Amino acid sequence: MFHNPADFEFVSALEANWQTIRQEIEQVNQRDFIEWPEKHLYGKGWDVFGLYAFGMKLGKNCALCPETTKLVETIPGMVTAGFSSLVPGTHIAPHTGYPDGVLRCHLGLMGCGDGCGLRVGDRTEHWTEGKCLVFDDTTEHEAWNRGDRTRIVLLLDFKYPLIEPQKSQNDKNEEQSGGFWQNLKQKFSLR
Repeated sequence: MFHNPADFEFVSALEANWQTIRQEIEQVNQRDFIEWPEKHLYGKGWDVFGLYAFGMKLGKNCALCPETTKLVETIPGMVTAGFSSLVPGTHIAPHTGYPDGVLRCHLGLMGCGDGCGLRVGDRTEHWTEGKCLVFDDTTEHEAWNRGDRTRIVLLLDFKYPLIEPQKSQNDKNEEQSGGFWQNLKQKFSLR
């Protein structure tokens, strides 16, 4: 489901600085983008340029977009940040994301005109340059670009709500043992 972007304080800073963010991504060579790994969802035409992946900073990429990096680093609970590019004719099939407790934000930057859309659940929205869409990635969603220009958005995942979920007895036992999975969870800041 979609959420009201105004409910998240960081949205106003992103929207106020969208042109700076756009200028930075326009300077990045398209060859520096990589294909989204889940090719079964789209075939071809969905590329990304990451800044943060599961809380880990991608230093080389961040150096190419220093102002964008500063902005995304101020977002509470941010775990993933980067740019998502859809070339004309690309359709990302209906799917659900992961994990629970994380919301996704798209800031429209380029090619957001007619022919581009995002369906989340039973509601469809269209990107607008300089405006954010916030949605629950675990709700079935799909995206498409039926326009004639490449669509680029700043894509962010952030923890929501910003409180710890209830821990199961297995989680508590694992924490006490300092086991492999707990160490992995801490490393990737998934909780």
